[in-house]
Amino acid sequence: MRRLVVTENITLDGFISPMGDWFDPMVPDDELTVVNNQNSADSDALVLGRVTYEEFAGFWPHQQGPVSDYLDQVAKYVVSSSLDKADWQNTTILSGPLEEEIAALKATDGKDITVTGSTTLVRSLVPTGLVDLYRLFVYPVVQGHGIRLFEEHELRLQPVRAKAFVAGVVLLEYAYSG
Repeated sequence: MRRLVVTENITLDGFISPMGDWFDPMVPDDELTVVNNQNSADSDALVLGRVTYEEFAGFWPHQQGPVSDYLDQVAKYVVSSSLDKADWQNTTILSGPLEEEIAALKATDGKDITVTGSTTLVRSLVPTGLVDLYRLFVYPVVQGHGIRLFEEHELRLQPVRAKAFVAGVVLLEYAYSG
């Protein structure tokens, strides 16, 4: 079974909704780039909520470089009950019950399935137990308000990896343990 990996940029105080440009590293960091490239290589599917999908689809297909190349070729799944058409190449709309759609996707052959951004979607996935790994890039910023990743759900998480980068970002990975 494939892993569902939630990858989020997050502030020290737990917010994932960006206000301004806090999610850009303060300084260039080649090691952070290598880790992000490896995470992309380990994933062949990207699940997005409608809002994030529309933001990505309006921007990334018009860019050049490794990120846009990856996003163009990766299988994209947009979770939406209102979207009836997705023009970005390799995009499928998932409009059925969330847990059933994601469980079916996890049961297919392939590499990791990544969910990024998509705060409403991610917060809906947290209590389902379908998320296998939380990959959090913690930025040295206190935002003070916004949307938090975790609400009032009790989760048991097992630390998997912690890594500090020169840019000030710290990668924390936690596996879901029930």
